[in-house]
Amino acid sequence: MEIQTILKRQREYFATGHTLPAEARIAALKKLKASLQSHEADLARALKTDLGKSATESYMCETGLTLSEATWMIRHVRRLMRERRVPTPLSQFAARSFRSPSPYGNVLIMSPWNYPVLLTLDPLIDAIAAGNTAIVKPSAYAPATAAVLQQILAECFPPEHVAVVTGGRAENQALLHQKFDMIFFTGSKAVGKEVLRCAAEHLTPAVLELGGKSPCIVEKSAKIGLAAKRIVFGKYLNCGQTCVAPDYILCDASIRDELIDAIRKEITAQFGADPMANENYGKIINEKHYHRLMGLIDPTKVVCGGTGDEAAQRIAPTVMKDVTREDAVMGEEIFGPILPVLTYTDLDAALADIEAQPHPLALYLFSEDKAIQRKVLDRCHFGGGCLNDTIIHLATSAMPFGGVGESGMGGYHGKAGFEAFSHLRSIVDKKTWLDMPVRYQPYDNQKDKMLRFFLQ
Repeated sequence: MEIQTILKRQREYFATGHTLPAEARIAALKKLKASLQSHEADLARALKTDLGKSATESYMCETGLTLSEATWMIRHVRRLMRERRVPTPLSQFAARSFRSPSPYGNVLIMSPWNYPVLLTLDPLIDAIAAGNTAIVKPSAYAPATAAVLQQILAECFPPEHVAVVTGGRAENQALLHQKFDMIFFTGSKAVGKEVLRCAAEHLTPAVLELGGKSPCIVEKSAKIGLAAKRIVFGKYLNCGQTCVAPDYILCDASIRDELIDAIRKEITAQFGADPMANENYGKIINEKHYHRLMGLIDPTKVVCGGTGDEAAQRIAPTVMKDVTREDAVMGEEIFGPILPVLTYTDLDAALADIEAQPHPLALYLFSEDKAIQRKVLDRCHFGGGCLNDTIIHLATSAMPFGGVGESGMGGYHGKAGFEAFSHLRSIVDKKTWLDMPVRYQPYDNQKDKMLRFFLQ
């Protein structure tokens, strides 16, 4: 009943038109940005509690990126709101044709626990910029961060504009059984399917940001030392609990040992001789995920790490070799600090194997060969990725971020985010000073000739 009351009030508020003017959208975004800045330390403490993140990582990967999205939207929202004129066919003379963005209305944003600030507020910024009201549902697995987010959003918005609903599965189900104008979900494929089923009941459009086993191909022309540095950064950031983390390495067999040796050295360089003693190395979100991850480690194939601390819910950066598709670690998205290394001798066969799997959210290729780069981009289907780096493609408002196939549908960030939360209306402004008679009955040969002239 509380959720229904919030939703009713948001519908009424949206109907007043208060969210529509550019000035109102910009003012709301500026208020949110200022509140984020004033609560930076609170968010850092909450992220340390929930995920063990350092203050630097919290700013780099959460608060800072969120502020960047807000800044981008504040600068560009007026331009994004403009009508876009398009050519009018001669058959519709005299008229003006244009596309006009319109907010969906009342949207639901459901966010995950792994980047609870970024993945809650980034889509909310896009939704506000597009002129919507929103109900935000943060993950129950990151309660400290959810509490700070609730405080921030309560300071910035009345509940009829933006409201926060906390809780677990019961609250999720209660929300999904309501009729929203649009749903934005970030999380697992299993829950994403349930969200889509519920959205289908009301024919509600949905954007799903899911995941998958994102491959990292290391071709023999790659700069091995630099590749290892960037792979270690992307893989073990947030203890591997990143939807676009390199899930596994697929490397040329001739460079496997050199690459593994370079990765081991980079783990030491970035996290110290004992990463478990590094206070800036995070933790696994909860006991359930800790035990799931430890169960994926085959001790006979570990070449680095492989140890865990159940009490602290920490797992050392782990590398495994001699891994095949049949190993348990390759049977699901890892979402943790375990890096399996697979090899190939034929790149074409390796790409065919990748394409035989569900399309991943990300793909990474390390290669100095431009022809190889082109081949991989042409042959493989994936949400987004990098050449000679990892994960940084999502850190820009200039490009959309999203999946394809089982890794998601739709995208957001910047212009794509504004459009994700908008309906682009196609409108013809037909002039009244001229009315061409060709379309009206009765039809005759002259009208038929004119139609054939116009429509071909």
